[in-house]
Amino acid sequence: MKRRDFVGTIGAVAAGTSVLPSLARAIEFLPSNAGAASLKRIGLETYSVRDRMKIDPDGTLRAVRAMGYTDVELLWQFDNFGRTTAQVKAVLASTGLKAPSAHIAPEILLKDWNKSLDTAKELGHEYLIVPSLPAETDTSLDAWRVWADRFNTAGDAARRAGLWLAFHNEPSHVKAIAHQVPYDLFISLTDPSTVRLQLDVGNMLQGGGDPMAYLTKHEARYHSFHIKDVVADRSHDTELGAGIFDITTFLGAVKNLDTKPVYVEQESPKDSLASAKRNLEYLRKLSF
Repeated sequence: MKRRDFVGTIGAVAAGTSVLPSLARAIEFLPSNAGAASLKRIGLETYSVRDRMKIDPDGTLRAVRAMGYTDVELLWQFDNFGRTTAQVKAVLASTGLKAPSAHIAPEILLKDWNKSLDTAKELGHEYLIVPSLPAETDTSLDAWRVWADRFNTAGDAARRAGLWLAFHNEPSHVKAIAHQVPYDLFISLTDPSTVRLQLDVGNMLQGGGDPMAYLTKHEARYHSFHIKDVVADRSHDTELGAGIFDITTFLGAVKNLDTKPVYVEQESPKDSLASAKRNLEYLRKLSF
C-alpha cells in the first residue's frame, strides 16, 4: 500500500475510533518513500573478487554471504576456480548463497552441451550466459550470424531442459562493423523464445551505448543485469554511486525486477572485497 493510500484508509476509520490519535502520530513518521521498490536480492559476479577466489574460493564465498549478498554468478570459464561441481554445490548449500547463473565459454555450446545443462541444473542455475564471442566476431558480421544460429539451436535445447541460454554484452559489441552494430544484428537474429539477454550497463556505457535506450527497445529480452558505474570519460568502471550512471532510474524502469537476477560487478577494484561491500551497501539504500 502506498503512503497516501495508507493515510486515506486510516482517515476513513478515524471517525469512529478512539485509537486514532496514536495512529495519526505514527503516520507522521512514515518514510516519504514508503511503498517504493527496492532490490530484494542482490548478487555478486564472482569476477569482481577473482583475486580472492583464486586464493580461497570457499572462504571468499563465505565472506560474500556474510556481507549480505544473496546470490553469486559463477565463472565456468575459470573452471569455478578449480572447484568441482560437488564442491561448489556444497559451499553454496553451507552459505545459503544461490547461483541463478554462470558465465560460460561460447565453445561449450558446441560440445557436450547436454552435459553442461545437467551440471547447471545440479548447481541450481536458471541461466547459462555467454559473456563474449571468439575473436572472429571482432571484424566479421558473418561470424555474428553463425553464432546467432548456434545460440538458437543451443537455446532450444536449454529450454527443453528447463533452463535458459543468454548472452552478455561487452563494450566492443556496440562498435559498428561495416556500418552495422553487431550486437543489434545478434539481437535481431536470435529467437526470443529460446535466447535471453543479460545487460551489462557499464560495458554498454564504455562501448558508447545507452543502457536505458536498449532496455526500452528490448525490455522483453533482458532478464538479468550487471550493475556497474563508470567514470566520466567512460574509460573504466568505478564503485557504484561514484560515476555517471543513474542506477536508480534504470532499476526503476525494469519491469518485474524481482524475478530477474541483478549482479554487482566491478572489474578492477583496489580491494575487491571492500569494494564489493561498499557496492552492496549502496544498492541496499536505493529505492525506486
